[in-house]
Amino acid sequence: MVEHICGVDEAGRGPLAGPVMAAAVILDPFNPIHGLNDSKKLSEKRREQLYMEIRAKALACCVGRAEVEEIDSINILQASLLAMRRAVEGLAIMPEHALVDGNQLPRLSCTAEAIIGGDGLVDCIGAASIVAKVTRDREMIELDAIYPGYGFARHKGYPTRMHLDALAQQGITEIHRRSFAPVRRLLCES
Repeated sequence: MVEHICGVDEAGRGPLAGPVMAAAVILDPFNPIHGLNDSKKLSEKRREQLYMEIRAKALACCVGRAEVEEIDSINILQASLLAMRRAVEGLAIMPEHALVDGNQLPRLSCTAEAIIGGDGLVDCIGAASIVAKVTRDREMIELDAIYPGYGFARHKGYPTRMHLDALAQQGITEIHRRSFAPVRRLLCES
């Protein structure tokens, strides 16, 4: 019997706004995908192409998320681990083993191994990195239409000068993480 191994990675730990998302992917060893890598090392166009290929060829793929309220309540690390657990638990095929990017492991019902820099070393983690990032980026583009003037489509919620200026001028939205220092400072000043 073939052992199913899933790759797990998250996207969105650093932004001041929006959810943190994680993906779990079980690749098909008989239907390889070429060019998988850490999503941050790929162009947006290449990520989109690989995302479509992963979705078409993977044996199983699931995205888990933790909302802004959860991030503020349990902290970003715990929220990232929660999103990872949700992604793995949501897979249509239960893996026997998980390879997780980073140095922390979520609580899972299968065995797991943390691999620092795994998204650039292990294909299934690279695939998870791409799925998590593309999914989150797409959501931030949708949120840009709901919250105009913040530039979410451009910076995806990261603390760029544009974002910090918009926060100072327009105030905090319900999708901003109140536990993050730049947002917390604004709350204290108001």
